[in-house]
Amino acid sequence: MEDNGPSVNHHSSPYHVPVLFQETIEALQVKPDGVYVDCTFGGGGHSRGILDKLGPQGKLIAFDQDADAARNIPGDDRVLFVPNNFRHIQRFLRFNGYPQVDGLLADLGVSSHQFDEAERGFSTRFEGPLDMRMDQRQENTASDILKKYSEQQLHKLFEQYGEVTNSKTLAKQIVQQRNNNPLQTIAQLKAIISPVVKGNPNKYLAQVFQALRIEVNDEMGALKEMLQQVPAVLKPGGRAAIITFHSIEDRLVKNFFKNGTFDEQNDNPLLPVEQKNDLKIITKKPIIAGDEEIRRNPRSRSAKLRVAERKQ
Repeated sequence: MEDNGPSVNHHSSPYHVPVLFQETIEALQVKPDGVYVDCTFGGGGHSRGILDKLGPQGKLIAFDQDADAARNIPGDDRVLFVPNNFRHIQRFLRFNGYPQVDGLLADLGVSSHQFDEAERGFSTRFEGPLDMRMDQRQENTASDILKKYSEQQLHKLFEQYGEVTNSKTLAKQIVQQRNNNPLQTIAQLKAIISPVVKGNPNKYLAQVFQALRIEVNDEMGALKEMLQQVPAVLKPGGRAAIITFHSIEDRLVKNFFKNGTFDEQNDNPLLPVEQKNDLKIITKKPIIAGDEEIRRNPRSRSAKLRVAERKQ
């Protein structure tokens, strides 16, 4: 569960505090002349860590679909910025002449900057439009989803992506109320759903917002597509380091690293399934933030880092 709270760090740009910074950079084993990809550039925190270890011949390719992130690109000839979703990683790497790379990282958390910009509609803390698009070029906003989706679609969405306890009741409430009430702003959504909120209202709203954000940005679809391309874009011995913030993402990464597929493996010995997997797991258990980091940056509490290496 990602936390919508503010993050504080005095050593880094306020745009976004990179979680598990040291651990991620170490896991990548950066070679001075290597080519690395930051799939989620954001405030560029992890990217700076890679650049510090790269020599003059090294290259960093940074992806980010959020136009705001482009303002954080350092004036460095070794950086190539791709203003697109990482789900297109293979295509853009080939297009730019880097069919294979020495390592890639993805920090799947929403940047603190996105949470802090009221007009983006990501945070329950502010009044603003129900937008939540990371890529402003795409059409569907959170408001569109709340208006268009059937009761069953909304139920499934809140249950799967938000783990909302009464997702069925919530979906029914939205569908019953939406014809007579506008659903353009955060305040309007809060007013409509307030009669069915269960437990801690802040936590409940954060779960509802998380579910909407994942759906608006097709985050699970994008993650799956990117993971499927990882074995092909990594050189043998190259590493992928991926930081997740909730159990659905973590399960996808874990299963793919382990099995080369998203399916839970069938352990029935009578049904042998030979699944080719070009990756080997480096982290048997996910790396999590220590007490000091959690104290400095509460959002790191739910972060999990998993690392895999392309087999030689």
